[in-house]
Amino acid sequence: MKVAVLTSGGDAPGMNAVIRSFVRRCLWEKHEVFGISHGYQGLLNREIRQLESRDVGMIINQGGTFLGTARCEEFYSEEGRQKAANILNEMGIEALCVIGGDGSFRGLLALSEIYHGQVVGIPGTIDNDIPGTEYTIGFDTAVGTAVWAIDKIRDTALSHGRIFFVEVMGRKSGQIALSTALSCGAEDVLIPEEKTDMEVFIRRLEEGRRKGKRFGIVVVAEGDEAGGAFKIAEEVKQRTGLPIRVSVLGHIQRGGNPSAYDRVWGSRMGDAAVRFLKNHMTRVFTAMKGGQIVPAYLAEAVSGVRTVDPEMVQLVRISGA
Repeated sequence: MKVAVLTSGGDAPGMNAVIRSFVRRCLWEKHEVFGISHGYQGLLNREIRQLESRDVGMIINQGGTFLGTARCEEFYSEEGRQKAANILNEMGIEALCVIGGDGSFRGLLALSEIYHGQVVGIPGTIDNDIPGTEYTIGFDTAVGTAVWAIDKIRDTALSHGRIFFVEVMGRKSGQIALSTALSCGAEDVLIPEEKTDMEVFIRRLEEGRRKGKRFGIVVVAEGDEAGGAFKIAEEVKQRTGLPIRVSVLGHIQRGGNPSAYDRVWGSRMGDAAVRFLKNHMTRVFTAMKGGQIVPAYLAEAVSGVRTVDPEMVQLVRISGA
């Protein structure tokens, strides 16, 4: 077979481990494998080259994606997707693997309606928000980075007796915020899946001060419906007079060396994707369920946002009281 692979959307630590594993398993199976640079935009620009084993050497420990990634407005159109399908057909590409998040999977599913080769997805996004899988590559590293940063912020918070509102990434999902808050012992967490009752939230903060707490950490998901960390912090400060500071971690969470966990599961998912293709599967992605990698339909992956565990939300508040 002739097989191609690309990374799309936001980069995530561990994507290179996925690519490395996918390419080498393809070569083990005697397939020709091609790397497409810069996502769907690179496909439309014909930025496609054949890959050999040495091309993916020394990348497993690197963050980002050595293939590069990009957003592609043209691919949103039916004409753009038809152009992509034509290019794949002209090159004799019989299968396409896309590593990315729900937007990348949505594009792959739409492409599959006009491209008649096999398609398989691998979930690579720090947000861990894809339905149908318990894990997406990059999440562990992103949470680890956020916790590392907050551990340092805590020193300043304690020294000055302040409450820090720390904003983390995650778009419409609170998965990063929730795991980060629990890992760093935060006083509270605000996530988009839960409507923020400002009266209740402020009472929790004030109760902590009455108990003698000298400082606090509140983790805020960037997509929280009450607004970003700056907006929420300003309202709390005006209503309470508490000493508050804001820190937005931003894209630091997307970079850096991937954790061992992301390298292991990235490698396993890359390998599994080739096995799915070998078994003539299409329109599926590599999903982690119960500690195993199984095929799941792409249609499930684009059906919404993976829900958070309400027991974890409660645990953050009980532990941080």
